[in-house]
Amino acid sequence: MMNRRDFVGVSAAALGATRLRPLARTNPTGRLDRIGVQLYTIRAAMERDFEGSLARVAKIGYRDVEFAGYFGHSARDVRTILDRHGLRAPAAHISTETIRGDWEQAIADAQTIGHEYLVCAWINDADRTHEGYEAIANEFNRAANTALNSFVGFAYHNHVYEFKPLADGHVPYDSLLRDTDPSLVKFEIDLFWMIEAGRDPLAYFAKYPGRFPLLHVKDRDATGKMVDVGRGTIDFRTIFARANAAGVRHVFVEHDEPADPFASIEASYRYLRDLRF
Repeated sequence: MMNRRDFVGVSAAALGATRLRPLARTNPTGRLDRIGVQLYTIRAAMERDFEGSLARVAKIGYRDVEFAGYFGHSARDVRTILDRHGLRAPAAHISTETIRGDWEQAIADAQTIGHEYLVCAWINDADRTHEGYEAIANEFNRAANTALNSFVGFAYHNHVYEFKPLADGHVPYDSLLRDTDPSLVKFEIDLFWMIEAGRDPLAYFAKYPGRFPLLHVKDRDATGKMVDVGRGTIDFRTIFARANAAGVRHVFVEHDEPADPFASIEASYRYLRDLRF
């Protein structure tokens, strides 16, 4: 089975956004406005039946999706399928290879599909040095500036490795926040991996307000196992209560290896639909 890095890398040809919409994903009534799902969760089904899988996602009740692959479909085809099923795709994951390759074509495809953000989902092992992260920050600034000229946002999605201090003591995630232009480069917090690394999302919300327009909503139990949202120990009520100050506008359910992907995303959707904060 492909891991996230490979999955994103082989499918980064078509990504899209129209304009950055100032629409908060949380609202004063204390509930989520719209709930999205990261389609990596159902990747095997997407590979077998691309449109049928999206239809099932819409039937559950999701209206937003985040892509991590298009399985050979053109940007125009993806947009047509989304429209047919009443879905919107505010974001898509891409690789560093896409940024270093035909970035302008990726942005053009992004505009066709309707993404607001292109999200870099992985930093290669060879780049995980002090000098490498400095170079990556500069690449992110350049890529984000080019994208923003076409009204497409840019963000970075974390895992665990960004929180492990380097030999010189630097914490890569903190360095990326410091060394990237806050007006250009945003971040998608993966709550599971940040908490797995022993870090507090609320502390980042407070220190870097407005830097986190996207959240990956994933849960973990007391043993650290990834579980459906609402079946673990993460305090989503408190997190969402402070999400507006962090700049959160989009939330995407995800589970990396669910036993039953569609049952998982349905259980997570129902929990978030009924959550009040």
